[in-house]
Amino acid sequence: MKHTNSEDTVYDVIRRNIKKYRKERGMTSAQLAEAVGLSHDFIRQIESEKTRYNFSVDTFYKISQVLEVGMDRLAEKP
Repeated sequence: MKHTNSEDTVYDVIRRNIKKYRKERGMTSAQLAEAVGLSHDFIRQIESEKTRYNFSVDTFYKISQVLEVGMDRLAEKP
């Protein structure tokens, strides 16, 4: 996993944490997408380091609820 640096945006930190917690729960991105009510492709774009897709607070909240991780922990730098 890529380490954070001072140039990382909050989105970069969140996208890495979403992927980390999703994997810790043994979920695929498709399973997360279904649980959140979004497309699989959309979740893949959120997690992608290349696409760097920005997402809404509502989407961030829904993902945190499905992963059972507080929004503060998803935004926390390692």
